[in-house]
Amino acid sequence: MTGLRRTVIAVDCWLTIEVFDAEGRPAGGWRRMHGERLIESAITNRAERWVWHEHRWGVVLEIEFSDEETREVFRRLPAVVAALDAVPDPVSGLLVYPGRGGGSGSTLPRRPRPIPLADAGALPEPHEEQFVRL
Repeated sequence: MTGLRRTVIAVDCWLTIEVFDAEGRPAGGWRRMHGERLIESAITNRAERWVWHEHRWGVVLEIEFSDEETREVFRRLPAVVAALDAVPDPVSGLLVYPGRGGGSGSTLPRRPRPIPLADAGALPEPHEEQFVRL
């Protein structure tokens, strides 16, 4: 008789908080003001790891929890809600979503691609200027 082997698959449960700069109020100041409280709340709620990313447009905090329930409990904590309510631009300066995000991608900015147009064509060749002597 052979024993069954049980495989445990670890699922990463990340929470990403992106805070964007506002006019005259950088997100770095928000991080200095609320960052320690967020990390303390994460640690006391069984966060496994976290990482901050600073960008030219703001800051990103990624926190890993062991399961989705723990992640959602952290998200509803009064200290977390208060920190998120205090972002520099409360209207359009905050993104909170499950999974890894802002800092996990490429470190190089994306280059805009040319837009393919049906009526695009080559520019005409420049004509040689003619000068008339009087």
